Amino acid sequence: MGLEVESRASASPYIERVWRSSSDGVARMTSIAATHWDLVFWEHRGQVNVTVQGPVPRASPAPVPEDATFLGITFVLGTSMPHLPIDRLVDDSVEIPDATRRSFWLKGSAWRLPGYDNAEEFVGRLVREGVLACDPIVAAVLGGASPEVSERTLQRRFVAATGLTRGAIRQIDRARQAAVLIQEGVPVHDVIHRLGYFDQPHLARSLARYIGRTATQLRDRDPAKPLSLLYKT
Repeated sequence: MGLEVESRASASPYIERVWRSSSDGVARMTSIAATHWDLVFWEHRGQVNVTVQGPVPRASPAPVPEDATFLGITFVLGTSMPHLPIDRLVDDSVEIPDATRRSFWLKGSAWRLPGYDNAEEFVGRLVREGVLACDPIVAAVLGGASPEVSERTLQRRFVAATGLTRGAIRQIDRARQAAVLIQEGVPVHDVIHRLGYFDQPHLARSLARYIGRTATQLRDRDPAKPLSLLYKT
């Protein structure tokens, strides 16, 4: 019983991760902060739904439909659907209408629902048909380059392409790294040192805001109180 989550990395330059989950006997979970956006396909009581889920700037409780199955594609930072501006989807979502078990409509075309093992083919078609794009400046900065643009322009491009500032992205990613390390049994003082927190209260505030758990709760996992997808980058 609980929330079963499986995920995998991807060789696609547009995909951060592909995941799937199912629920049994759990009504709520903690949705942890996330810097990326997802395209989510889920079925509940015979009804198929397709949703674009935007970045989530802080942890919050979320309902889990009983006996539902989910498939999600998490996209890399800087990737977006230009007709759905990502900066308008922060802590929000958009439902894609007219979904069936075989297909759904997106930007005037019918699309076959992807599977866990062929998400790359689906995303490749999105790119070829201009539904999905990537900001080259944001991608360059995330890759360690220093584009010759002003800091103001860079910040504006970052927010437009990701919905978040670079500072918010760094803080969320650091909290997620801390949570993974703590779950792996790394002592708290080592986590503080590795990730550059000032002290234990600083780490505690970060975990509370972005993960919704204390260090003790992360170590003592409770299947009845699951977290959303948390993985090592």
